[in-house]
Amino acid sequence: MKEIHCTDAIEWLTSRNQEAGDSMFASMPDISEFNLSLPEWKSWFTQTAELILTKTADDGVAIFYQSDIKIEGAWVDKSFLCQTAAEKTGHILLWHKIICRAPAGAVTMGRPSYSHILCFSKNLRLDPGKSSADVLPEIGEKNWERGVGKNAALMIAKFLKDQTSTKVLINPFCGQGMVLAAVDALGIDCIGIERSPKRAEKARELSIK
Repeated sequence: MKEIHCTDAIEWLTSRNQEAGDSMFASMPDISEFNLSLPEWKSWFTQTAELILTKTADDGVAIFYQSDIKIEGAWVDKSFLCQTAAEKTGHILLWHKIICRAPAGAVTMGRPSYSHILCFSKNLRLDPGKSSADVLPEIGEKNWERGVGKNAALMIAKFLKDQTSTKVLINPFCGQGMVLAAVDALGIDCIGIERSPKRAEKARELSIK
């Protein structure tokens, strides 16, 4: 079952109680989507990450997919911001993967050639024997510019199915729904929240065979 709610993600999350079996996936909006200073956006980012973590079931996981940015010569490390939020909420980092957005060795300008994928939990601990690659060579097909690549989405879906007790994956800021389509294809119920009516409709329509 896949549900898409066209509404404000923060308001929706705030109104929802933490429920057993809930895990979260988020790729949170970049500063370019706001009229905020860098310090203001960093504060928004960490507070929103804290909200996502606190709404994750204690035995569930919160996964963040984020690409760093370069602003006025400064490198903004979004994985650091996620981990700052997790320190405040008492979640531990289960794994931190890097997925290539461009071939290794390529030079990029405004953004690095990779994205972070970080997984946090309060109580879940993983079997080391089921570890997977820390560096993923290809992001895979994307269905929109800011979207999550298909390879990343399928990796996340497989991890949720094989190594967690997730009953529902909640995806605030779901965009056009690649991760939702991947987990739905593996039989995991999912809920997406997206403010844009056009993106929400595309998320409803997207499926992965």
